[in-house]
Amino acid sequence: MFLPARVLSWSGIVGPVSIGAAQIAGAVVVAGGAVLALWCIVTFLVIGRGTPAPFDPPRHLVVAGPYLLVRNPMYLGAGLALAGAALFYESWALLGYCAAFVFVTHLFVVAYEEPTLRATFGAPYQRYCEQVRRWWPTAAKSSQSEQEH
Repeated sequence: MFLPARVLSWSGIVGPVSIGAAQIAGAVVVAGGAVLALWCIVTFLVIGRGTPAPFDPPRHLVVAGPYLLVRNPMYLGAGLALAGAALFYESWALLGYCAAFVFVTHLFVVAYEEPTLRATFGAPYQRYCEQVRRWWPTAAKSSQSEQEH
């Protein structure tokens, strides 16, 4: 959260004077995004036998947990946490940072991550892409819960 904190500092935003509906809603969205991101990390560790870090990526294609519903839930969790923080602080600057994060993340996923996963996991990843959307949740399919190598 270093960069969002810098954005808040540069824009002159400080903590809210009082807690209102925006702060409560923002905190709920932040918590939801954080829980989703944490669930993804645990799924990577347990099922993928790796981490989100590029130096220790999952060794198995992860198509379980939140990945049954959407291909990039970890990025969605981070985006939700940023959007929730923007709401909590009522900060247009932080909302702009969130929008930039979403845009850059999309470019990264399309230009680097998906081609890398196709090269690494081949046909199983291609089938996964055909069944589960990149950003919008898809209804879970019971046959997808099996791990493909």
